[in-house]
Amino acid sequence: MRRRYQRGCLLQVSGSWVAKWREQGRQRKMAVGRIAEMTKTEAMLELDKLLSGINGPGQQLTLESFVEGTYFPFYSEKWKASTLGSNLNRIRNHVLRAFGDRMLDGFCRAELQAFLKNKARVLSFSMVDHLRWDLRQVFAMALAEGLIQVSPAVLLYTPNSARKPRRKILNWKEVRTLLSVLDCRERLIAMLAIVAGMRPGEILALQWKHVSADRVQVRQRIYRGRVDTPKTMNSVRDCALSDELQRMLSRWKGMAIDASPEAWVFPSETLETPITRDNAWRRNFQPRLDKEDLGWATFQVMRRTHSSLMKDLGVDSKLVADQQGHTLDVNLNVYTRSSVAARKPALDRLENRVLTA
Repeated sequence: MRRRYQRGCLLQVSGSWVAKWREQGRQRKMAVGRIAEMTKTEAMLELDKLLSGINGPGQQLTLESFVEGTYFPFYSEKWKASTLGSNLNRIRNHVLRAFGDRMLDGFCRAELQAFLKNKARVLSFSMVDHLRWDLRQVFAMALAEGLIQVSPAVLLYTPNSARKPRRKILNWKEVRTLLSVLDCRERLIAMLAIVAGMRPGEILALQWKHVSADRVQVRQRIYRGRVDTPKTMNSVRDCALSDELQRMLSRWKGMAIDASPEAWVFPSETLETPITRDNAWRRNFQPRLDKEDLGWATFQVMRRTHSSLMKDLGVDSKLVADQQGHTLDVNLNVYTRSSVAARKPALDRLENRVLTA
C-alpha cells in the first residue's frame, strides 16, 4: 500500500519558524530556527528533512526546495556574477513560478515540453532555449543526487515557433556613416568595437595601464556598473590595435585630465568611475545615429560587424576568434554573417564549374 505523502506546514511563532506535521496518527511540531536567522526557504528545507523518513526517498522535496536549497548553492559557486543574476531571475520567474510547489519526482516529459511550447509563444528563442537548458540541468542534478529515478528533461527541445533574433550587421557604407557622425570619444569607442572587435564592457573597463603601443590588455570588464572579470577564459587576451586606433588612443591620452596608469581611459565626469554603457548610448550615440536611421546599430551590432566584415576580407576565422575572445565555433555560428555580395563570387565559380564541366 502506497504511503500517503504529506507536506506539513510552517508557522511563525514568537519569532521562530515552527514545523508542524503528523506522524503515526499524532500531530507533531518542532521549532527549526529563528526567523531573524533563517529564511523561509531554509526553514522549508529543514521541514523537508524532518519529513524525509515519513515520505520516503525521492518524494520529500518540492522543486523549489531542491532548486533553492541544493541546485542554486552548488552552481552559484561556479557561475560568474553576471550569469548568476540572470539565471536566478530566469529560473525563479519562469520555472519556479510555474512548478515550484510540485514534488520533484512528479514530472513527466510531456508537461515540461508543453511548458516550453507555451513560453515560445511569448518569449524569444534564446530565452526558451535557456529554460530548456535550465530544466535539463536541474533534473540531471536531481538524478545524480538519487532523488529521482529518471530525468523527464533529457529529450526536451526548443520549439521552432520561438522567435528567432534577426542579427543585423553594418555594411561598409553604414560603418563609414556611423563613424562620421560621432564625436571624438564615441568614435574611438565605436572603432574599438568595430575594428578591434571588443565588447562594450571591455572597452569601458580599460585603464591606461592596459594600453600599450600596439595592443590593449583585456583583464577586466564593466558589468552593470561593477568591475568584473572577463566573460570567459578566452576573453582574457591582448587585442591588437590598427594603426589608426593607435593614433586615436595616443591623441585621446594627450587630451586626458588624468592619464596615470590607474586612470580610466573613458572616465565619467567625476573621473573616479568609467562612463556607463547605457548612459553613453542614450546620450551620445543614439541621438546621432537615429538621424541617420542607424539607431539599431548597438554595441553588439558593431562587434558582430567586426566578425562579418573580417570574413568578407578573407581573414582567417581563428584569428578573428582570438581577437574577439571567444571560440572558433561561436565566431562562425553566432557572430559571423556573410553578405550576399561576398557569397555571389563563390556561386559564380561553382556555376561556371558546373556548366563547363
